Amino acid sequence: MTHPLVATRKGGFRKQIAHILFIAQIEARFLIRFPRMLVASLVVALIPALYAVIYLSSVWDPAAKTGALPVALVNLDRGVEYHDSNFNIGWEVLANLRTSNRFGYRSVLDAEDARRMVREGTVAFALIIPEDFSSNALPGAEPGGGKLVVFTSEGNNYQSAALARHFAEELGHQVNERLNERRWALVLANAAGSQRSVERLREGVHELQQGAKELSGGANAVASGAKTVHTGANQLSEGVGQLSSGFKQLGEGLRTMDAKRPRNSDLARLQTGAEALANGHAEMGKGLVELQTGSQKLRTGVNQYRDEAKNSLLVSAQVTEGLDQLAEGVTQLDTGLQSARSAEQQLADGANRLSAGVGELTNGLRALNAGLRTAVGKLPEDRQLDALGNGAVDLAEGTAALAEGTQKVKSGSQRLTAGMDLLADALPASVSRLEGSAQGLANSVRPQMEVEAPVQNNGSSFAPNVIPAALWLGAGIVAFLFNVRAMPRQARFFSALAQLLGKMLIPALVVVVQALLVLLTVRFALNIHILHLPAFLLTLVTASLTFLLIVFALTRALGDAGKGLAMLFLAIQLTSSGGVLPIELSGKWFINLSPWLPLTWEVRALKATLFGAYGGAWGEPLLHVAAAGLVAAIVACTVGQWRFVKTAALRPAVDF
Repeated sequence: MTHPLVATRKGGFRKQIAHILFIAQIEARFLIRFPRMLVASLVVALIPALYAVIYLSSVWDPAAKTGALPVALVNLDRGVEYHDSNFNIGWEVLANLRTSNRFGYRSVLDAEDARRMVREGTVAFALIIPEDFSSNALPGAEPGGGKLVVFTSEGNNYQSAALARHFAEELGHQVNERLNERRWALVLANAAGSQRSVERLREGVHELQQGAKELSGGANAVASGAKTVHTGANQLSEGVGQLSSGFKQLGEGLRTMDAKRPRNSDLARLQTGAEALANGHAEMGKGLVELQTGSQKLRTGVNQYRDEAKNSLLVSAQVTEGLDQLAEGVTQLDTGLQSARSAEQQLADGANRLSAGVGELTNGLRALNAGLRTAVGKLPEDRQLDALGNGAVDLAEGTAALAEGTQKVKSGSQRLTAGMDLLADALPASVSRLEGSAQGLANSVRPQMEVEAPVQNNGSSFAPNVIPAALWLGAGIVAFLFNVRAMPRQARFFSALAQLLGKMLIPALVVVVQALLVLLTVRFALNIHILHLPAFLLTLVTASLTFLLIVFALTRALGDAGKGLAMLFLAIQLTSSGGVLPIELSGKWFINLSPWLPLTWEVRALKATLFGAYGGAWGEPLLHVAAAGLVAAIVACTVGQWRFVKTAALRPAVDF
């Protein structure tokens, strides 16, 4: 059995459900009786979804649409000749930018034209490459010597200016990287050339070493042969002395010479040997003269090379020390050859005198053939004649050794000359090096930002976009306060313009007060500097009245559904006005729609009056806003029907 309290509760719950369904049924009948209300409900239901689609589609992927953002490129760079090559870094920078297709680049010939286009909003920003860019950037004399001017207007669009700053930073980094790659390529090329020169220098030094060794060996052989010649000459001099002493006694023993006279063949060999000795000494004297002349030239060349090597940065200290020793050895060789030449001259003179004496002696002996019989007994002893022969043999051997040493000196000199030629060819005429400072070479390019119509901060940059939305919202709320379509019966026969202006007068005063309060808030509460205060106030008032007329026109045409449509229209305008993001980053649909929206021109007028954007030209966009208000007034006068009621039946649209 059910408890009475439970039954009562069940009955009360059912009654509540019945009451709810009763009220909902009555409301549903309004949708059936008034189809416009059903349509309006459907429209209101779609508004959040449409708002989300419109707003999100405008900011869905702005980075993928930067190619539509116009950017002016101005290249005034005249180029530079650097390390025997011509460079124009400005043209290279522009070529790389066009290849990247990051923005919609436009070539402009004059820098002032590009700045004017930025001020007018035709392009987002401009890159200006000055005339001396290559000449300052490539050598790297000082950090940031190459200036890349990026001109932008924060007042036109704060986000475009932020993109310009980011673009300038990236561009400076990329250009510095490319210049550093170019400089390192030059360094590596010079290093490769220096390596080849060092290898050839090493080969030349090796040849010099071998030639010097042979020259030293030849010089030793020359010295040894000269010593042997000196010893043989001494022995020859001693034997000749003894021979002359014996011939002094020849007069006493002329009668006995005949028995002991020398043979004619011996006398002939003696005369022939003496002549050969004189001729040999003459030839040896000529060879010593040529050897000394070559030694002097060698000494002069070695001294010049040693002086050049000491002044060169590529020749090591060990090489210069070896050249000093080589020069000292050549000097000693020249001195020794001078001494040898002097001794050889004396020896040649003696040999000539000896040859002449021997010739006279043999002739005398032949003429005195009859007296030789007594001279034979007075001739020198055999050991003395042997000593004279041995001295002649030693003299011959020494001359042979001297000739062999001279040949080695000649060969070594030739190799030394070849090595010196190779060394001279291997040495570079000049050493190529990079100019500039270390910091300048590392960071020779520095972008320079030039900002037109500066904005105080990020919050101030949103003001031109938020203020129109606030004014539109204020106009919409005012339209909700007043019964827009209701009119007293007495005004039935008034003109359409009088009806509209009479209905709008009080709401217009309210939106004007809204505009004044917005001005005070912006100036004193938010502390945003207003560049053109009267024009800013005029812009606010004109926009408030225009927005109110548009809301009235929509409400007159569509009833209260027009008020909701006005809010949706606000969403469309916010995404298409370009107040926050550049309109080029939102898509083609928004770009094409933007010029036809009053909020677009209101944003532009506010930026001009607040920051001096667009060259401070606020008049033209304000005329567009006023024209939109005029069109809305005409629509409000001609479209829709007034609902004429008794004056006592007029009530506020909002239930207080």
